[in-house]
Amino acid sequence: MRNAVVFLVLLLSACEGGFISPSDRWRVPRVSEAYAARDACLANKAAAEAADTIDAATAARAVAQACASETEKLIAISNRDGDAKVADNIRQNSEFRAMRYVLKARGQYVL
Repeated sequence: MRNAVVFLVLLLSACEGGFISPSDRWRVPRVSEAYAARDACLANKAAAEAADTIDAATAARAVAQACASETEKLIAISNRDGDAKVADNIRQNSEFRAMRYVLKARGQYVL
């Protein structure tokens, strides 16, 4: 019985830190700051695009493209593994948020 308890303790202690690395503690605030910088850029550019007469989808793409550098910084910080799918999802999220900011700046209904 004693051997089983010792084996269980050793087995569980071997998994310590296996899912969360100590560097994540410093990375999380940087990711939050990168999201905030990207969203601030999108909001500022959307306000400038709101006065244009182009349709909202085209304006949202232009806003997302104007903030591509902030989006790429966010991808670099949050996507440690370089997964193309993650990068594509973040870019799509930027376009989605850009559309929301454009509609909000135009005074249209936004959920």
